[in-house]
Amino acid sequence: MSSKVRAIAASGLSIYDPLTNRPNLFLKTRHLERILNEALVGLDLDYPIRTRSKVLKQAVCQALGYPVPTSFHKTKPRFPGQNFDTYVQKANNLQIWNEEVSASRRYVLIRVDAQHVVTKVRVVTGRVIAKYDTTGTLTHKYQARSREEVTESRLVSQADTSHVQSHAIANPESPWPDLLPISAVYSKLVKLAGTKLVNPGLDQERTRGWTLHEAICRQLGISSSSDTGQFPDVPAQLIEAKLQTAPTIDLGLVCPDSTEPIADHPEFHHCDVRYAVFYGTARGASVRLDHLVLVTGADFFSYFRRFEGKVKNAKLQIPLPSDFFG
Repeated sequence: MSSKVRAIAASGLSIYDPLTNRPNLFLKTRHLERILNEALVGLDLDYPIRTRSKVLKQAVCQALGYPVPTSFHKTKPRFPGQNFDTYVQKANNLQIWNEEVSASRRYVLIRVDAQHVVTKVRVVTGRVIAKYDTTGTLTHKYQARSREEVTESRLVSQADTSHVQSHAIANPESPWPDLLPISAVYSKLVKLAGTKLVNPGLDQERTRGWTLHEAICRQLGISSSSDTGQFPDVPAQLIEAKLQTAPTIDLGLVCPDSTEPIADHPEFHHCDVRYAVFYGTARGASVRLDHLVLVTGADFFSYFRRFEGKVKNAKLQIPLPSDFFG
């Protein structure tokens, strides 16, 4: 049993109690996935659907150190404290009923074999789920573009949100001791203007994004990790990075000025994130970074104009890739 699970068990909290003021008890996605794999693999879920759901939720409570409630409330998500829903997957077709995919929520996908025995658990954010939609059942909900042509680099937000300042930068006991002020981030990242990145092609958006991600991490002197679809892209500095060779910015499921908590960092909100929007020019095998616009989510629409795509409210059926569960 991990130290956090022991701490959860000792806290006396239920799965419905928020952890906004107890971030030390919040299980990050990879930690949550590891705990649930250790506890659930081999679990027999060969029951009628309603019984199966109850047995699974009871097992999850026990795995995470929570008391099993006498009855489970119909909350959204089903596990509000740790911010996730559970889905049993016998096939690679994720079905989500009566609601949209939420970027601020986590999804626990539980693979079972032909005998309904758990073989693998994956935990991902809604942002990752949206990337797997190849059917058009989801749309990129939020898009934006600058109100005027971008002809120079600009620090739009002269200071971070008050929440970031009080909880992190100005707090000597902050669990984020290395978080730089947004002005310092700008001073470092604006030096990337004029540099060139490898251009894998306009249809390779994810690879282009990863190339920019690596460049940002090098410039900030932090180690980069593989692209897991996390939000924000560079969590150590609360940076969401965009590489624009066209005017329209695809924001996906996240509205920058939203006050919803970040799925893996609930002590911060989407509006606290720093958006590093690099405008570049594609030339053959490279992309030249021309200008940087750095802005907090809270100030995002003071500089950019929002327009929204159509949202489809229906049962969502999202095909997962064949190697999703490994």
